[in-house]
Amino acid sequence: MSMRELRRPPRLRSGDTVAVVAPAGPVPEELLDAGLAHLRAWGLQPRVGKHVRDRHPAVNYLAGTDADRAADLQEAWCDPEVAAVLCARGGYGSMRVLDHLDWAEMAAAGPKVFTGSSDITALHDAVATQLGLVTVFGPMVATKAFAEDAAAREHLRRTLFQPESVTILTRSTADALVRGRARGTTYGGNLSIVAASLGAPDAPTPPEHGIALLEDITESPYQLDRFVTQLLRAGWFDHAAGIALGSWTDCGPLEEVRAVMSDLLGGLGVPILWELGFGHCTAQRTIPLGVAAELDTDAQRLSILKPALL
Repeated sequence: MSMRELRRPPRLRSGDTVAVVAPAGPVPEELLDAGLAHLRAWGLQPRVGKHVRDRHPAVNYLAGTDADRAADLQEAWCDPEVAAVLCARGGYGSMRVLDHLDWAEMAAAGPKVFTGSSDITALHDAVATQLGLVTVFGPMVATKAFAEDAAAREHLRRTLFQPESVTILTRSTADALVRGRARGTTYGGNLSIVAASLGAPDAPTPPEHGIALLEDITESPYQLDRFVTQLLRAGWFDHAAGIALGSWTDCGPLEEVRAVMSDLLGGLGVPILWELGFGHCTAQRTIPLGVAAELDTDAQRLSILKPALL
């Protein structure tokens, strides 16, 4: 499905039931409990998946088995009382659950909000292609970005409850790599996960006029180079009207990362904005995927042209 056709799910309201699932890495208990308390303070009724607190019996970087993690997600999505599915954390493992999900059954359940970031990029892509829905790339319930970072948490809350109030995304660190203005549909997410999805039969096709969004963590400059080069060779940027780059936490000296991005992407002839403030950073901005947006490097901002949620 083309990302031009994505539907916007309904926004959240006080009293809504939301499901918390762990499709990737193991969940820190204290952060989960703190995150659930914040959800309740928002007036939401959180339901925690049966296997969220599990550990995979053989592989310690996964929260439970693939089948169990997928079952939690499937059950949450198909529950008519659940208005949103919120991911507990990233890490690694989302790609492993994709083939365990019954997408036809999930499509029949109707639209709902889906949130997460980092490794959850794999599920953002799947929800876009399989269910045709806009998704929300932001802080996760059992992470410090949600439990302990008030600015990041508030930006997510406003996106979920008052999406018309957060249609301008900017940050003091934002700077033009290539100047200009462009309109398109937001797509992308975590760079290494986007690169890893290439070649899969259900990988999303980038929109005809897209604003590519990329960020990552703990990948050295040469690894980032490899991922971007892979995307370039695969044609992932062929229809990009502009590019917005997020944070590059623990990816080495930022001047080296910037040099890599400028060297590889600067010749595409599209506006590029550096360090917009989404991804693994303090005061993390929540950013919707699959929505019409305008990138303006002179104003150092990305404007969402329609609220992310209805």
